[in-house]
Amino acid sequence: MTEQPQQPIEGVIVVDKPLGMSSMQVCAKVRGKLKAGGAPKRVKVGHGGTLDPLASGVLVVLMGKATKRCDQVMVGVKQYETTIDLSRLSSTDDLEGEMTPVQVDREPTLDEIRGACDRWTGDVMQKPPPYSAIKVNGQRAYAMARRGETVELQARPIRIDAIEIVSYAWPMLTLDITCGKGTYIRSLGRDIGAEVGAGGVLTALRRTRVGRFTIDEALTLDALPDPMDPWSLSLDPERFAPE
Repeated sequence: MTEQPQQPIEGVIVVDKPLGMSSMQVCAKVRGKLKAGGAPKRVKVGHGGTLDPLASGVLVVLMGKATKRCDQVMVGVKQYETTIDLSRLSSTDDLEGEMTPVQVDREPTLDEIRGACDRWTGDVMQKPPPYSAIKVNGQRAYAMARRGETVELQARPIRIDAIEIVSYAWPMLTLDITCGKGTYIRSLGRDIGAEVGAGGVLTALRRTRVGRFTIDEALTLDALPDPMDPWSLSLDPERFAPE
């Protein structure tokens, strides 16, 4: 039997996470490919920022010693493309919740939408959705909400660097958003809608950048080698440096 090299495993790959799969499921798939390539059964695999199952795009997957850099990835600037339905509200701010139609006196104009986006750009206070992983008295907010308990989350400071209108045809609004850590895009859609007297339900979300890692270099799970050679992985420390 051929001996495997003894140097530590340390690497990073950028995965284009598919819809319908959790971030941890992606990590499990990568771990399976690494073990098939000879990695120890307990090889560490983590990610640099969760994407909900209903979202796709950049998921930075770190392996072995590189998992210690997860926090460095999470603080990086994020970029998303999202589509928002302004004619409805949702209990979860996305398609998973109970929907409520919103009647508007008139359709908001593009200039009004642009003004709302401008008001939500910069250092702002955002109220997270009740269905979130934020802890309240030691419990996850989403667990409390699912039990029918009232969840009141306090607004928190976030940073929105830029909001670009990609397209708008009532009731659908598509935005390109650049933001900092802790921003809930579905809440931002809700808040922009409220600014123009409308609803705001996130119907699509794709992350295109996390720090220095972009969608242009992302690989689908099917495109990753199987088995994956754990000792062929690489890590460029400069890509984790603050922007």
